[in-house]
Amino acid sequence: PGFDRRAVLRQRLRAMSFLAELRRRNVIRMAGLYLVGAWLIVQVAGTILPMFNAPDWVARTVVVLLAIGFIPALVISWVFELTPDGLRREDEIADTDSIAPDTAQRMNRMIMVVMALALSYFAFDKFVLVPTRDPLAATSNTTAPINSIAVLPFQNKNSDADTEYLSDGLAESLIYRLAQLPDLKVSPSSSIFRYKGKEFDPVKVAAELGVSAVMTGRLVQRGDDLTISVELLDVRNNKLLWGEQYSRKMSELLATQREIAVEITNRLQLKLSGAGQAKLDKKYTESTEAYQLYLKGRFHWNKRTGESLKQAAQFFNQAIEKDPNYALAYSGLAESYVLFPSYNTAMPLDSMPKAKAAALRAIALDDSMAETHTALGIYYSNFAWNVHASEKEFRRAIELNPNYAAAYQQFGIECLSATGRFDEAIAASLRAEEIDPVSPIISADFGGVLFKARRFDEAIAQLNRAISLDPNFFVSRWYLGQVYHANGQYAQAIAEFKKALALNDGPWVRALLVRSLAKSGKRDEAITLLGELQSDATRRVVSSASLALAHAAVGEKDRAFTLLDQEIADRGPRVLSLGTDPRWDDLREDPRFDELIKRVDMLKMD
Repeated sequence: PGFDRRAVLRQRLRAMSFLAELRRRNVIRMAGLYLVGAWLIVQVAGTILPMFNAPDWVARTVVVLLAIGFIPALVISWVFELTPDGLRREDEIADTDSIAPDTAQRMNRMIMVVMALALSYFAFDKFVLVPTRDPLAATSNTTAPINSIAVLPFQNKNSDADTEYLSDGLAESLIYRLAQLPDLKVSPSSSIFRYKGKEFDPVKVAAELGVSAVMTGRLVQRGDDLTISVELLDVRNNKLLWGEQYSRKMSELLATQREIAVEITNRLQLKLSGAGQAKLDKKYTESTEAYQLYLKGRFHWNKRTGESLKQAAQFFNQAIEKDPNYALAYSGLAESYVLFPSYNTAMPLDSMPKAKAAALRAIALDDSMAETHTALGIYYSNFAWNVHASEKEFRRAIELNPNYAAAYQQFGIECLSATGRFDEAIAASLRAEEIDPVSPIISADFGGVLFKARRFDEAIAQLNRAISLDPNFFVSRWYLGQVYHANGQYAQAIAEFKKALALNDGPWVRALLVRSLAKSGKRDEAITLLGELQSDATRRVVSSASLALAHAAVGEKDRAFTLLDQEIADRGPRVLSLGTDPRWDDLREDPRFDELIKRVDMLKMD
């Protein structure tokens, strides 16, 4: 009841008649021709416009105009017909005059031509344009997960320099957390902080660091309020993967850095194992106060001067007071104390036992930190003279984090080269530089390894590369000076030592300068500088090795051997390499030198 079969049939007939009319008037063919042609225009525009650096709105305008033109094209096809006399309205053409079949054949041919062009363009783009547009396209898929990243220094938007530790510390915390993931290469702090305070192009930085993604950030602190802005860029196609602004309290800083790290991992499409997820989510402390003190410690540790290392140790100790189970703070403390002798901050007997105690406490709390084992490796090589234990710690550090460049660097310079295993030391240094190619200290220490191996020409080339990374890095300068001296280029050596001293006045470099001055015939100047060095020893930490080197240079060998006896008693870091180090060649022919080496060998621990 109520169902009118005839009405339904009439509706179907009208629909079939309308569809037939669409076909007769070639409206359907016009729709197909328009869509294929529009696709082809969009693809060609997408290739050509970037070549002329056209702004993004031009490509968007082309797409919008083509979309708007679709309906008018169908209306024109309905209303008008193509005749030998041009376009004429449909109602002006008698049925006998209709040329729709001819028009249909022309449009069919046009559709086939446009489709052939579209297929040709598709093949040309895939096999010709893509490889030239992106050199990495032939070997990588830009939709694949990203496996390398650089977290660049956060911009500190505060006028107060005292908050700089927050911007630096947040970047370093993210680097440390992400570096725990085994399948992700993360540029270390030693590389990224060279861009601090500079204008940089993220794409260029990524090319220098050899990474596929770059994260940038800004931080503003107003009282207890923090505003943190972050952006994650896929440099393979210059695409913004993610951007976010966080408004947080200082008390939420810990949770926020973990939140950012998790979000980065998700955006990079990393598939984490259970262990990897646990490392990412790990809570090193629940105390925001301890965390802020730890960030201050790291901030000063990264400055790497004698005074800043003392400040770093103070902050790490304060963090431990807030949280006695804060393993990262103990590790930072060990990393600070172990460097005190090298930076003339304390005598080895005063600082090295503290370094060992802090490292062992950190390992007892958390045995997964490569940094702790690296610090312990330095302790065993430079103070305990236990090469076996040192090598074990360095290899454990590399096992824990195969991408931790400093472990390879310190293994090469402090353990392997000090014991004459130069081929292995060079291999370790090469690996460190592969991981961190723009680190001045890694590059300089590689030059130091080549110097100890007496490959002087290679050392000079390597150290010039280190200087190109940072002309004001004093370590590269004095390393280069000592290679020039060993190569008989005393004038160049003196110039480099003076540049190093202008950047950082250290007793060891003064002793090296005394040596080059004496060798170049400037004995009076050398004697004067030696007197200044002796006077320095009454005011600050000056190693007996520094004084011994200077006295040997001016021919006072008896005094030099007495001082080397004292250096052995002090457990100085330069004693382990006496047998191979070119810097002691002035004493090598003296029979007493062989006796010194035998004494050191007897004191070495197995």
